Amino acid sequence: MFDVAIIGAGVAGSVAAIALAPTHSVVLIDKQAEPPQRIGECLPPAARRIFRRLDLLEAFNQQSHLPSQGMQSYWGSEHAQIVDHIRNPDGFGWHLDRQKFELFLRESAHQRGVECIWPAKLVSVQDTDEYWDITTDSAHRIQAKFLIDAGGRQSPFARLRGIQREQTDKLIACWAILSDNTQHRMGMLSATKTGWWYSAPLPDNKRVIAFQTDSDQVDSEVKKDPGVLIRLALTCPAMTRLFASLDDTSISDSIHCGVSAANSTRLTQVAGHRWAALGDAALSFDPLSSQGMFNAMASAMQLVDLMQTSKDVSREYKHQIENIWQRYLIHKNTFYRQENRWKDSPFWKRRHQ
Repeated sequence: MFDVAIIGAGVAGSVAAIALAPTHSVVLIDKQAEPPQRIGECLPPAARRIFRRLDLLEAFNQQSHLPSQGMQSYWGSEHAQIVDHIRNPDGFGWHLDRQKFELFLRESAHQRGVECIWPAKLVSVQDTDEYWDITTDSAHRIQAKFLIDAGGRQSPFARLRGIQREQTDKLIACWAILSDNTQHRMGMLSATKTGWWYSAPLPDNKRVIAFQTDSDQVDSEVKKDPGVLIRLALTCPAMTRLFASLDDTSISDSIHCGVSAANSTRLTQVAGHRWAALGDAALSFDPLSSQGMFNAMASAMQLVDLMQTSKDVSREYKHQIENIWQRYLIHKNTFYRQENRWKDSPFWKRRHQ
């Protein structure tokens, strides 16, 4: 019998496991044998506070992730604006090797005494009124007093319980990774008529490029072929300038990593008796916010605090998540409405309504 079972060993689930380990018996379950490669590598400076609290900062710093010097933004204007972290009291943020970072969190959880089970896909969960009886496809049968769904947008536990997911838009991200030996080490954001482009340096002389648009606003070939994605990028002046600094090998050696859901969604119920949803399972953010990973880390710490101090975890956690969601929607809508150059195009019209 475990105190807590966590479904999903991504950022949210692993941080919650590490934070709970000193005071609870924890089992961490994930369907993947190792973290997959995925987009979403920007971690803001405030994450340093969480690393310190978990006593992970020194080990994290040894991973050689890139410091985030800031963002060059073409939003609402053809002229660049620079947003940096020079005056941020928490220092610089990071551009991560996302796969390496998630592996680091998994290993840290294991070192703190968390029972780790993967690959193991959730098959069924039965509520006995005293504990959760959990079955996986790897024939593991686990009993736990409290369950955390940290299984990402798929929210496997919530789905088994029949809890619905609300979607506010159709945003997707088509992305690829290039070689990059240039000295241009800033991130870049640029709006276009049908969506917006993002690019950022990665460790090991790599760079990610991503086009965010609605699923019905992009040719299917863009989702499959890095050459088509790059040709589309060259229709954006800011991306053209970026590519001018890359050599032909960088472009020809690009790795097309696919298409990811990037829309804003939330569960209609994020917690209940002896369970809670965490990170993307509870709320998934538009990547424009650059807060997805940090929200996963911060909400994990908030939930752990409530589990250790609150007499009504479900009620208080629901209230916290609702506040986060409402603030997020306000900031997202405000930022999208700052771009007025293509108000009549379908992509922007949807975001100005």
